[in-house]
Amino acid sequence: MNKHNMQLLQELSIKNGPLCVGLDTDPSYIPQNVLNKYENPALAVLDYNKAIIERVVNDKTACCFKVQIAYYEAMGIEGLKVYAETLKMIRKTGLIAISDIKRGDIGATSEAYAKAHFSGDFETDIITVNPYMGFDTLVPFSSWSVPEKGGKGAFVLLCTSNPGMKDIEHQKLSDGSILLEKVGNEIERIGEEYKQFYENQSCGGLGAVVGATQESDARYLRDKYKNTFFLIPGYGAQGGAARIAATLLDKAGGTVNSSRGILCAWKKDGELALKIENGTLTMDDIAASAAKASLFSKDDLLGAKKSL
Repeated sequence: MNKHNMQLLQELSIKNGPLCVGLDTDPSYIPQNVLNKYENPALAVLDYNKAIIERVVNDKTACCFKVQIAYYEAMGIEGLKVYAETLKMIRKTGLIAISDIKRGDIGATSEAYAKAHFSGDFETDIITVNPYMGFDTLVPFSSWSVPEKGGKGAFVLLCTSNPGMKDIEHQKLSDGSILLEKVGNEIERIGEEYKQFYENQSCGGLGAVVGATQESDARYLRDKYKNTFFLIPGYGAQGGAARIAATLLDKAGGTVNSSRGILCAWKKDGELALKIENGTLTMDDIAASAAKASLFSKDDLLGAKKSL
């Protein structure tokens, strides 16, 4: 039997380390003097993405890349072309491409979303989905988990990293539990159903998004959902400490996303201070800083995990 993409990601996170490099590449993250060399910002983003992907793959510092579609939509048609090309580049490397699209709608619409992002121009390996219109909205996405459809995966929003997450996710239900527990139970149940299609599947076909900013939640959620692989945002620029992320990497494991901390690493790179001041930075300079930041993040996370 073929391997499910979530299983492949779990194995890559052990082999390459748990880092997920977020290519949420806004043109403002690229120095103006570098942007000026391109016909439009989207082409500069494409070159930056390509340079980072090549370095990360060569250095084996990450197990996957997460591409947030909003940044590409904001650049219009040219941006969506870059989005599609970025996904193609990632998937050719053998690492996993996660498309951060957070879709969630009624059945027929979700079926169209699933087709759009699991096949065709925007084909990816794993997507993010929002469960808050009901669990039936997850079915069109999870149905792509079977081998005949490529073993596609989905990370379902469970405990996010934004301050407002408590507005909904922590609401108490009549049975005394909180809403995110109901969501987590369903993620694990559906994910377990798809294990039957694969041999030696050590994690469910659905993963969960669990932010690394709430230390009180980390140990509880990791222990409660032992068989669910986590996508862990919040580390780095959002302030999540490595020790929180490391806690979430226990049991079935997970992948820890860092976006701005890597994409904008050049801004804090002391070796580039003079070039920043003189406006003489090159694409190679900023990509090299991103590569160093990726290596630092990998080492930081692995070090925190060993110290637990």
